Amino acid sequence: MGQEERQLEGTPNQALVGATLGFFIGFAAVALFGPTVERFRQVMGLGPIQVGFLVAMPALSGSLFRIPFAAWVDTTGGRRPFLVLLALAIIGMAGLTLVVHLLYPERLSRGLYPLVLVLGLLCGCGIATFSVGISQVSYWFPRARQGRVLALYAGIGNLAPGIFSVLLPIVVVRWELSGAYLAWLCLLLVGAVAYGFTGRNAWYFQLRQQRLGPAEARRIAADHGQELFPSGSILQGLQIAARKWRTWVLVCMYFTTFGGFVALTAWLPTYWSAYFALTAVAAGALTSLYSVLTSGIRILGGVMSDKLQRGGENTAILALLITLNGALLMTVTDKFQLAVPAVLLMALGMGICNAAVFKMVPQEVPEAVGGAAGLIGGLGALGGFVIPPIMGFAVLREGELGYPLGFIAFVVLGLLSLSLVWVLKYTRPEPPAWK
Repeated sequence: MGQEERQLEGTPNQALVGATLGFFIGFAAVALFGPTVERFRQVMGLGPIQVGFLVAMPALSGSLFRIPFAAWVDTTGGRRPFLVLLALAIIGMAGLTLVVHLLYPERLSRGLYPLVLVLGLLCGCGIATFSVGISQVSYWFPRARQGRVLALYAGIGNLAPGIFSVLLPIVVVRWELSGAYLAWLCLLLVGAVAYGFTGRNAWYFQLRQQRLGPAEARRIAADHGQELFPSGSILQGLQIAARKWRTWVLVCMYFTTFGGFVALTAWLPTYWSAYFALTAVAAGALTSLYSVLTSGIRILGGVMSDKLQRGGENTAILALLITLNGALLMTVTDKFQLAVPAVLLMALGMGICNAAVFKMVPQEVPEAVGGAAGLIGGLGALGGFVIPPIMGFAVLREGELGYPLGFIAFVVLGLLSLSLVWVLKYTRPEPPAWK
């Protein structure tokens, strides 16, 4: 056993710190263009839809890459997929920094718009570290501690867009756009290096890399306290989950609330500055308030889902009603004093519903929890890419009036999700009563 001890590196807490740090750095890409898009719009002559695609581009790779990279964890552990995603984000950030340094503002023309989109797509790869980190942390910790450690991982990581939304405009004012992106690139590099030193695969994967057979690696890892092991049936789990209509209900709900959260974190700086003429710093601060509240309230959503009878469905219904009230108010108000509380209502509802969705996964799709979680997390996050261009289209069609009217998208999605969760509530079999 002494030799086996020398072959193993890291601890569960060290792995949690490494994954949380890496996800925090990667997830900040949600705020990549939101606080700075006005500068790109002015020098490149972009229209509202182009602005919508620009702020949403990081969310495209950040959502779609979640599924395959999470599946990769089950074959090699989380370290390699995590480092690949961070490396792609660094390439994108380095390219964007170079383009801005060499061409901004005089030579950054509309013709370079596709290049900026591609670089934003690469930067968004860091967002996909969420699913990799979830799997990596899960393999390190016993089942009894999963809820707490994953809440800590997701809660801290989700704070990144809010923090960067308020810091980036301040840094831009002091160091200009190229200096701000260079500082971000340096931070991304430091975060990747820090993950490289602290992020470790769970013991089973370490032993497999030392050419131990699956059974022997499983035995030794279990002796050290590892409880969860890859099943080797990720593709099968995805196929089973995809055939269940309940999975797609949860995808729709997560598209509305988590995808909506990503979308608004990217779009709100434009909304506050263009519709209410706020400074970039003030718009960033309000966006940060929205983002931090959505992330923090997710913990309360998890507690409610655990405590209430049929907690997942009932918590989601309450949360979607709150979201709907906020979205409806946003569509009809041109008053700053009403828009702020309306956005905060949406933050409360979205954050609580995000927690409720994953509470429902093992209830609604018990035969393929992993596959369902992958589809829900990946496709649901796609809302962060789809929604901003829709809101940009509203501005293109209606001019300034389109800024509030764009929130009709959330009204429609909220009503659809609310209807579907009611169906889930009344079609799931009642749990057996205790005799």
